[in-house]
Amino acid sequence: MTIPETFFVGVEQLNTQQFYACHDTLEALWFEAMEPEKSLYQGILQIAVACYHLSNDNLRGATILMGEGLRRLRQTEEEVYGGLNLVDFIQQGEVLLASLQQLPTAEVTTFYQALQAENRFPRLNPV
Repeated sequence: MTIPETFFVGVEQLNTQQFYACHDTLEALWFEAMEPEKSLYQGILQIAVACYHLSNDNLRGATILMGEGLRRLRQTEEEVYGGLNLVDFIQQGEVLLASLQQLPTAEVTTFYQALQAENRFPRLNPV
């Protein structure tokens, strides 16, 4: 299986908090992909969009899309893709989702700023 180079562009965008750009990059791949890659790309881009929603103080949208993205990734049953650790990525997303589910709406901006300052958004890291 050949992994498109644009996938790694999307990963770099995700890992550098360029969430909307990541969405656009991976969405183009998602449209053309077949399963299981289709669900994998969609899961990652939904997590990117969740982080984007969080940057716009949209707690509900962030929570919903984080949950949907994690569900899709779990369903692929992939542990590694392109040398990247999906298990770790899912675990990071689960930690963030649990925080979002407990977060008061009034604290969204402060929470987002702390995540951004400490670079604690879910990242796709090498195995």
